[in-house]
Amino acid sequence: MDQQKLIKDCMTVKGSHIEEIRTMARRHAFLFALGMISAISTGSASAQSAAEVNGNLDTLFGSHAPYQTFFDKLKKAVGSDDKATVAALVAYPFQARIKGKALKIKDQKQFLTDCDQIITPKVKGAVTKQTYATLFANWQGVSIGDGEIWFSGICSNQACEQQTIRITAIND
Repeated sequence: MDQQKLIKDCMTVKGSHIEEIRTMARRHAFLFALGMISAISTGSASAQSAAEVNGNLDTLFGSHAPYQTFFDKLKKAVGSDDKATVAALVAYPFQARIKGKALKIKDQKQFLTDCDQIITPKVKGAVTKQTYATLFANWQGVSIGDGEIWFSGICSNQACEQQTIRITAIND
């Protein structure tokens, strides 16, 4: 089932029919899981295209362009070990998971000090191998690899009139 169908189904529910929404969500999750099991068992998962990623990001966030630009900049910076640029792409403070422990990174200075523990070979590999067409996105943001990095729009004010795309989590 596609995400747009789920959104349309949920939007057609009038009032506070939470049980109906939960039932629809379970049904869509079940059908999605069946599709994934089928794709895995046949050895072929259906690949998405850049156009499909664009459509998904447009639906979720209003525009894919800032996310695509951010991804390209992040991939280039990580691939060339440009720690200062990566540090500038982070929303502070944020949580990093280092050796199984959550660590709060408060600012760019701390990020640069701990960068080699944050951007581990596993994280770097996930970023450099990731393609735009294979990004995963949901209401929480965009994920690289198996969740090694998450990025999303961060509101610049309370009315959220403007957003800046930033890294919101890094998990080793």
